[in-house]
Amino acid sequence: MSTEETRAVELLNRVSYGRVAASMRAMPFVAPARHVVVDGRVLLRMHQGLGHHRACNGGVVAYGADNFGSGAERIWSVQFSGTARVVEPTAAERAAFGPEPELVDGEPFVPVYLRIEPQFVTVHALDYPSEAPGVPATARPVRRHLHHVA
Repeated sequence: MSTEETRAVELLNRVSYGRVAASMRAMPFVAPARHVVVDGRVLLRMHQGLGHHRACNGGVVAYGADNFGSGAERIWSVQFSGTARVVEPTAAERAAFGPEPELVDGEPFVPVYLRIEPQFVTVHALDYPSEAPGVPATARPVRRHLHHVA
């Protein structure tokens, strides 16, 4: 695993949820998903009832997560792009996800799992100066020092 991939996995492990992007019937969509990283691959848990897993299975997807809204002076975003496959996780992998939601859009949650084999990984970081006393981090402008690591 490259240094960039290692850094991306480290950041991804700091948050529990992200968004998977793909297309369904030629229309793009973005869906929330819970993730864990196992052996350098991203394992997602989604709600089966929405059908997004069918559109992702066998296709190239992008999965992104970030710490936007955290109030941190360093804002980061990671993206993993690669082929997704519906899988049946091991008991240990299931346990790593933690508790399941009870409902999704008013329906009982039914889990389905996707594994992404990353082929392209990016990390972006926005750094803010700390010299703005009394100004909450969420009020700082969002267009300073964009770093791209491919």
